[in-house]
Amino acid sequence: MFDFTSPESWQAIYYFGLIAGLLLLGNTLRRKIPFLKKSLLPTAVIAGFLGLLLKELVLTQFVSEDDILALNRYFSMITYHAIALGFIALGLKVSEKARFQLKRGQSLFSGLLIVSTYLVQGIVGLSVTLFLSYTFLPDLFRSSGILFPLGFGQGPGQALNIGTVYENTYGFTGGASFGLAIASFGFLWAAVFGVFYLNYLAKKGLITRKDQINDTFNSPQLNSAPDELPLAESIDKFTVQVIIVLFVYFFTYGVIRGVTTWLDGGALGAFGSDTIAPLLWGFNFIFGMLFALLLKKIFLVLRKNKVMTRQYPNNFLLNRISGFTFDIMIVASIVAIRAADLLEYWWLLLSLGLLVGISTALYMTFMASRIYPEYKNEATLGMFGMLTGTASTGVILIREIDPEFKTPAATDLVVGSSTAIIFGFPIILIVGLAPISDASTWLVLGIIVALFSVFAGVLLFFNPKVKL
Repeated sequence: MFDFTSPESWQAIYYFGLIAGLLLLGNTLRRKIPFLKKSLLPTAVIAGFLGLLLKELVLTQFVSEDDILALNRYFSMITYHAIALGFIALGLKVSEKARFQLKRGQSLFSGLLIVSTYLVQGIVGLSVTLFLSYTFLPDLFRSSGILFPLGFGQGPGQALNIGTVYENTYGFTGGASFGLAIASFGFLWAAVFGVFYLNYLAKKGLITRKDQINDTFNSPQLNSAPDELPLAESIDKFTVQVIIVLFVYFFTYGVIRGVTTWLDGGALGAFGSDTIAPLLWGFNFIFGMLFALLLKKIFLVLRKNKVMTRQYPNNFLLNRISGFTFDIMIVASIVAIRAADLLEYWWLLLSLGLLVGISTALYMTFMASRIYPEYKNEATLGMFGMLTGTASTGVILIREIDPEFKTPAATDLVVGSSTAIIFGFPIILIVGLAPISDASTWLVLGIIVALFSVFAGVLLFFNPKVKL
């Protein structure tokens, strides 16, 4: 018989209640404390660091080590699933007309800029860890530096997934926490560089920052097409969006489970079961988004053939789902960091984080002024914010100097991310190749250097212009 008074039946409510409380506290502090308000740190990041401090300094004094480990595991699980649900929601969005007239190929160049920045982060990170592993730190996990483009460039979800694969499959002690710590460091970099760059522009008289930014999207269109599912229906419109997202994720699970069962049966030998299978689970968010794009294509075909008469996905509500899941993901990922795992290499994380952050800032300011000369400041802030945090971090920085989005900087983040998936997908795959052996680690470094040379060359010699 089900016992609704048992602690196990309230476990999910307990953990999600902690996240909710942290978000409420973080939002209050950000609104009331001038320093935090000007720091440009998203509320979810503030809430995450509050939770980490409370866990390490307070909670550890009152609960057992097993309870702390259980909390870390649960929050890691939330991070793992939230990143996939957020990507699926983004993948289901219906294509809209661009708000700005971009020159043909603009999304291509934005995508190349995003992926080439990943490569800069990977080259710096992997080069340093390789050097140290052959000189001063022979016990250092040589492939650990490749986690920087995941943590900085793609966010905590991917860093956790691949860090966990490295930890469980290749013996990288504390790999999950290392990846999460990199992602957290990235958010700090977005805030520090954002404040520095904005103050620099203000001193030069190039911008005037506003204390209060009005929401220019305060009247969302819940019906973006005339044949959408109406609000007054037997099933709530928001429920439909959640159902579609969850169905895609359920389908994703089924496919990955089926393939890994086949691999565990010895289809590709030990390589299939020990290397490919863990990567499939680690890349759940990529497969989820691909299946979301496939379902969106199926919907389009069904509508063209008059089989489906209504448009079910709604962009506004899907944006709310992705925003919710990403906020939850950020809080959970930071709290899930195990400080004890980082004590041995905290100085390495700090120094490497500084090197990768400075390299990203220099590369972005150099490239943005050439690719987006008409709005280089907005593009620099937006791209840097996204490539050290998330897309929402980039938008926050853009709004500080372009509150009404008069430039295409915010649009570039969206269209660039779409094409970056095409260029970046093989790069994400070779991340799984890096830790197999010393030779494969060097091979991966050579591949990313070669790819960077090609991508950077295209960006420098084929400079697109944007029509404002």
